[in-house]
Amino acid sequence: MIARNVTSRARAGRAGAAVLAAALLAVLAALSGCASSTPSSPGPGSMAAGSADMAGGAAAQANPNLDTGTSLGGHPAPDIRLANQFGQPMSLTEFRGKVVILAFTDSQCTTICPLTTQSMVLARELLGKAAASVRLLGVDANPEATSVADVLAYSRAHGMVNQWDFLTGTDAQLKAVWSAYHIVAQIDRGQIDHTPALYVIDQRGREQKVYLTTMAYSSVGQAAQVLAQEVSSLLPGHPKLASEQSLAAIQAEAPTMKVSLPAVTGAGKVAFGPGSARLVVFFATWLSEISGLKSHLTGLNAYVQAARRRHLPPLAAVDETVTEPSAQAARGYLGGIGALSYPVALDETGRVADGYGVQDQPWLVLVSAKGKVIWSHDGWVPLSLLEAAAAARA
Repeated sequence: MIARNVTSRARAGRAGAAVLAAALLAVLAALSGCASSTPSSPGPGSMAAGSADMAGGAAAQANPNLDTGTSLGGHPAPDIRLANQFGQPMSLTEFRGKVVILAFTDSQCTTICPLTTQSMVLARELLGKAAASVRLLGVDANPEATSVADVLAYSRAHGMVNQWDFLTGTDAQLKAVWSAYHIVAQIDRGQIDHTPALYVIDQRGREQKVYLTTMAYSSVGQAAQVLAQEVSSLLPGHPKLASEQSLAAIQAEAPTMKVSLPAVTGAGKVAFGPGSARLVVFFATWLSEISGLKSHLTGLNAYVQAARRRHLPPLAAVDETVTEPSAQAARGYLGGIGALSYPVALDETGRVADGYGVQDQPWLVLVSAKGKVIWSHDGWVPLSLLEAAAAARA
């Protein structure tokens, strides 16, 4: 059973987001029609490369955690006139001559938006020097957190203050933009539900593709590569990416598997897997911008003491490093909050988060000695309730 804390406005329901995403694709498919092109026959020298591309494309299409994009047929992108995180008025037309990656992002999101943001950053990094021809834009998709301070806080938390323009405006302005881009942003039972859409707009201001972020931590790098490949196809000379990886589905590392993750401090490792019951807390240091992260992490020292006294499952924490600005940033923050009585590991690939079913930050998981998830909780809980949950299932 998964217990959810529904009081936070920052959390998006996964089922709701899936419905919104499906609705967006249906609308966009109707607008773009069934445009297709007939490729020319490749010459002998390109046969091997073409076969490799086809194999990679097939792997990507078969990956359930990766959206390879939907063509929009080059329709003109609706203009956007909003203010960025510095309060400066901006217009989408200002960026003609650049390829624009545009994401609709909840300014208080702790679920899927950080994955979208990181994929944008990594995509631009893959383009190397050609990144100078690319601009990153975000549009706030939280109906209740639309101030300049809100978009600045999100930008600061994710190391994006000077890497993008995160746009916001009045309720009427935002609703007009959402409608123009077929985005649904709504409050559903205390949670924010919005379409997790990311658009690629070419140098002439035409919509080329739309992507929908999936709730899969391990696929952030793959999503970045797919995005970078699309942007490269629009740039002069089609610049080669700095690196490429397989786009085949990535195996998650479930609690039934023995896994060792790098520890936050030193060169040691933190072991996970079957053998003994354990309480695992997944988090990211950017939560410090929207919650009292330091007090929550240091407060868990009391659980460690209670666990020893009452023979409860020991505690370990996992930083979801794949969504951090960098592993160094995470280490720097954790090194400055004081001593913790439990091990903290870095999940640099996201495979452990996916294997443990993490849907939000923070996310608490109680695992049995056999590696079975027997309790999960979305959000922080008081120490007394945490002890009670562990004791009831120990």
